[in-house]
Amino acid sequence: MGVMVEAGGVLAGKFQAVFPHLDERQRRLLMGAEARALGHGGIRAVARAAGVREATVSLGVDELDSGAAPLGRVRRRGGGRKRLSELDVGLLPAMLALVEPDERGDPMSPLRWTTKSTRNLADELTRQGHRVGADTVGDLLRAEGFSLQGNTKTVEGKQHPDRDGQFRYLNEQVKGHQGSADPVISVDTKKKELVGQYANDGRQWRPAGEPVAVKTHDFPDKELGKAVPYGVYDLTADAGWVNVGTDHDTAAFAVESIRRWWNAAGRSDYPHARRLLITADAGGSNGYRTRAWKAELAALTVQTGLQITVCHFPPGTSKWNKIEHRLFSHITMNWRGRPLSSHEVIVQTIATTTTRTGLRVHAELDTNDYETAVRISDRQFDALPVTRHDWHGDWNYTLRPEAYEQVNPFDQPSPDLTWLRHPALTGLPAPDWDTLITTLMTLHDEQRETSLDKRRGHRPRLTAPGTGRRPVLTLADRLLATLIHQRLGLPQTAVAVLLSVRPETINRHIRQIRQLLQQAGHTIQPSPHQLANLDDLYNLATAEDIPNPPEIKTAC
Repeated sequence: MGVMVEAGGVLAGKFQAVFPHLDERQRRLLMGAEARALGHGGIRAVARAAGVREATVSLGVDELDSGAAPLGRVRRRGGGRKRLSELDVGLLPAMLALVEPDERGDPMSPLRWTTKSTRNLADELTRQGHRVGADTVGDLLRAEGFSLQGNTKTVEGKQHPDRDGQFRYLNEQVKGHQGSADPVISVDTKKKELVGQYANDGRQWRPAGEPVAVKTHDFPDKELGKAVPYGVYDLTADAGWVNVGTDHDTAAFAVESIRRWWNAAGRSDYPHARRLLITADAGGSNGYRTRAWKAELAALTVQTGLQITVCHFPPGTSKWNKIEHRLFSHITMNWRGRPLSSHEVIVQTIATTTTRTGLRVHAELDTNDYETAVRISDRQFDALPVTRHDWHGDWNYTLRPEAYEQVNPFDQPSPDLTWLRHPALTGLPAPDWDTLITTLMTLHDEQRETSLDKRRGHRPRLTAPGTGRRPVLTLADRLLATLIHQRLGLPQTAVAVLLSVRPETINRHIRQIRQLLQQAGHTIQPSPHQLANLDDLYNLATAEDIPNPPEIKTAC
């Protein structure tokens, strides 16, 4: 008996040191081997030393005596607690009925319009009488072939019947231009970006626990505003040009971006080019329905001497545009997880974008103002040197480098508004009109340059005459609108109809002209004739024998 007591103390120390390193079966076999070595009474002694039941030690002895080969696992097959799906045969069908109500279950499922998280599924299953936890639900879903899935953009909607035909036609145009060493560019506007300390998707390597602090809300900064990156991708050279605007995404901005690319890179890369092919989306500032886009391109053809052909992608296929996945996607990856704190950061980040295949990108800042709601009249549009192709002339057209009737000089009224310059309407004889418009031109130029200098942060670079955006309303047009509104009392909505622009545009121009008039020291004296609508204006023009007033079709 004393031997067993002494052996028990030794075994207790041994088990205490070894057991933490063994699994359940290994501990059982070790206890069985020790009990068998002690002989009679060994099972009880080992059980006391190990602090387990004697049956556990006996099981270890039996396993050793059986002479079976090693199992290679802790428990025998079928050992341990049964799975809930085996104990509760209704659990799996009930879960599938919740997670797939449209295919396998009731379309009136209580979770049809609820986020189907494992926790929500577990709560609903428990309410139905199947006690289960969120982790078990996750295991069951994975066993049934489920996984967390996001949305996939594969549904393109209704396709145009000539979709594939346009792709083939566009491909032939690209081959033809590249074969004659003429440039082919893909253009588009990238997503507008907030400028400032705002969160940007993605992650970048930083010291642990030190993420970049950004604003909690994405309200645009009134001073910094937004950045509007317009890209030009040269398909042949695998080179990108990005013009980062600070104003509106308009047709004038789009063409100005192409103009800058040509003057800085295209002209030197293609010194013998006579043609230019532009591939663009069907909508946006460079859409095929946008008259201003064609008008701006017509001016570009005259300035560059290039014959410009435009081929638009069919509606709903913008993702096929080369610039999307050859330029814009790499820019997005380059600034992932980085706040776009300033325009300089945006420009520099875009300019450092490269790929292993050799993509190089140039970027610059464009602080010009671009007027919205620009309207091109039928007369102006019909005068454009545009040739529509036989195949889908709305999507494919060529602009010839020919002179055409363009917008008037900035100090002269548009041709269809010249009659408004009559002294009976403006209250200004011809010499006084000329003096006032000359003064306002000087003040306007000074004011514009001061504003641009402040936004740029530096003096502007010199540009060639005739380049840049052309305004839809000349300064003389804006002065006429102000005089008719202030002197004759014609409502701004009627003035907007008369000048074929939006009321917001007229309101802004009248406000600017009034400031210039105040600086010039000129006061508008009200006329005894006060007008309520365009019919009143037409009647006054007839009574004053004003020559050639156009027919006013819409009364306000």
